[in-house]
Amino acid sequence: MLRQLLLIPLLLLLAACQSQPALRDFDPTRDFSAYRSWSWMEPAVQFRPADPRIQSGLTEQRIREAVSEQLDQHGLRPAQGTADLQVRAWLIVDTRTQQYSTGGGYWGGPWHPYWGPSIYADNRIVEYQVATLQIDLHDARDGKLVWRGSAEQALSDRQLSPAERASRIRQIVAKVLARYPTH
Repeated sequence: MLRQLLLIPLLLLLAACQSQPALRDFDPTRDFSAYRSWSWMEPAVQFRPADPRIQSGLTEQRIREAVSEQLDQHGLRPAQGTADLQVRAWLIVDTRTQQYSTGGGYWGGPWHPYWGPSIYADNRIVEYQVATLQIDLHDARDGKLVWRGSAEQALSDRQLSPAERASRIRQIVAKVLARYPTH
């Protein structure tokens, strides 16, 4: 039984470390090589839910810096005049649940003539939060969405330092924009 109880934290740790692939969608009729510059579409970063524990000027600043760095690596420069693309990021936090069951099996043995189901079972429901970062790129001329990427990550209960928060945001933004434009 102790072994089965120790399995729960291990499963939670594995679930928290599990990396979901970045998702993307784009308009295949667009010539992405024509896009050279970008600017922020205001409001630049949207938070869902609009909760002051999630919505922070510091978080917005970190997201803006990470997006700017990644767009620069993809050859897109901040616009000096009219931009080719307008960028908006979304940080969406959802609460999810996971159910874990332990126990089961059978009791009995070669010396006992009775076999039957286990007399114990343990069911646990664990709630955790998942943050999804979504980045939208709109054509500045017609305002239409031309590219969207997103990735999600389970949030840690551990208090992170500002440097750790910035690092995690940079990692997830890099993951989202890794497949820009269409490769």
